[in-house]
Amino acid sequence: MSKIKVMTVFGTRPEAIKMAPLALELARRPEFEAVCCVTAQHREMLDSVLDIFSLKPDYDLDIMEPRQTLSTITAKCLTGMDRVLEDAKPDLVLVHGDTSTTFAGALAAFYHRIPVGHVEAGLRTYDKWSPYPEEMNRKMVGAIADLHFCPTPANRDNLARENITKGIFLTGNTVIDALQTTVVKDFSFAEDALNNLDYVNRKVVLVTCHRRENYGQPMANIMTALRRTADAFPEAELVYPVHLSPVVQEAARKYLGHHSRIHLTAPLDVREMHNLMARCHLVMTDSGGLQEEAPALGKPVLVLRKETERPEAVAAGTVRLAGVEEEPIFQMAAQLLSSREEYQKMAHAANPYGDGRACPRIADAIAWHFGLRETPPEAFGA
Repeated sequence: MSKIKVMTVFGTRPEAIKMAPLALELARRPEFEAVCCVTAQHREMLDSVLDIFSLKPDYDLDIMEPRQTLSTITAKCLTGMDRVLEDAKPDLVLVHGDTSTTFAGALAAFYHRIPVGHVEAGLRTYDKWSPYPEEMNRKMVGAIADLHFCPTPANRDNLARENITKGIFLTGNTVIDALQTTVVKDFSFAEDALNNLDYVNRKVVLVTCHRRENYGQPMANIMTALRRTADAFPEAELVYPVHLSPVVQEAARKYLGHHSRIHLTAPLDVREMHNLMARCHLVMTDSGGLQEEAPALGKPVLVLRKETERPEAVAAGTVRLAGVEEEPIFQMAAQLLSSREEYQKMAHAANPYGDGRACPRIADAIAWHFGLRETPPEAFGA
């Protein structure tokens, strides 16, 4: 085999952030013919990442529609991928993480008897309803995949408990590779409100909250705790880039609107989010990716969920699980805003997620799997 035709498939902004550096790594190597397919499960937020990384997809399914459901996303991805795979005929399809695009892309490749590589493999909560639908998506992809690129030893061990022991590679997380491209010293935000914040003398808290399992009372609890935090700490400035979901938009306006130190902004592109994270004091989030990104930048993270599929950061001390009840969330935030000792403990803990070399390891692993390299890559942390 002279060249390996590898297709990367992704559709959401978080996937794009983590897959773009890998797609570029594959494209620059002579042993690969790199092909990129996006489903555009998220249209605007995906496009901003593609622009930042100067990545032009070879195929764009453009599936997003108003009020789309999990069923319509999955069905449109699956039928759209049929046509793409017939045309491109890749040797390997790479999917990322746990979205509906991830599952449908892997299933479509399986139907076409094309091997699948799972980037960010092995994350588990062992609760199929939380995160929903992500936990089942990643378990089903794990059953389909031939190559499993695990960010951490715990992810590898999760797969071993499911009797998945072949094609396993310990790589670190590709999001750490992405940070090397996006974070710069003299960054200017599109919104003047973010440029005008005093990141040195004020305690800027970056907030995200958008997960489906937090809709309803959990989200109300979280946002009540956030407003209470802003009220209790005059030195705190909360910045919340609000997800485009109508449910999230409505809740943010209801609970957090009209407060002089709570800044509700439009969604930020990846460069803005990473640079805001680099300048902030603390991150409060129900996002998965931020749990990996913020520790790499020395920022403590409070996770606004009942569980996390990223327990490595909890064990390392960079992340604390705050849950979805008002009082514990407020108390944990208050402790980090008032205690320098507690803050420093988290800020200086070691990041367990990577060293910025995940993409080269994955590319080396693929080359070795197809016989174009004599040895497998050295495992992350070895």
